[in-house]
Amino acid sequence: MLKVGDLAPDFSLLSGNGDSIRLQDYRGQRVVLFFYPDDDTPTCTDQVCAFQNKLSQLQQQDAVVFGVSPDSVKSHKKFASKYGLTYPLLSDESKEVHKLYGVWKKKKLFGREYMGVIRSTFVLDRQGRIYHIFSKVRIKKHVENILTVLTGMDSK
Repeated sequence: MLKVGDLAPDFSLLSGNGDSIRLQDYRGQRVVLFFYPDDDTPTCTDQVCAFQNKLSQLQQQDAVVFGVSPDSVKSHKKFASKYGLTYPLLSDESKEVHKLYGVWKKKKLFGREYMGVIRSTFVLDRQGRIYHIFSKVRIKKHVENILTVLTGMDSK
């Protein structure tokens, strides 16, 4: 299980635009990496739009934002276009990155158990270390809480 202070596992995933995004290429910047279950579902749509609505404030904190889900590149492209998202949504259809970050787990709903994404956000410092982890995220005020964490980070 990852914890604060750990070096964030590196990965390379395709964005909805087909670009290859490698986490290591963003050393020197703060990174907000959020994992969400599905494109174009009500709660996930609220989540990605909340990030889009506060994107300029996140960028003012020298942070880049990446959303990661098991959906396909094609799904991400359509989803981003539909809602005017300007930050990358990354496709992890194999769920390898989800597993690296410990967010692909057994869930329970109405007594039924299944494997799924635990909605989580990792805030990484400029050296690529995990500075803060938000587990089992609730959408309301989530991006504001991330901004508070970013504001409190040192400016190394």
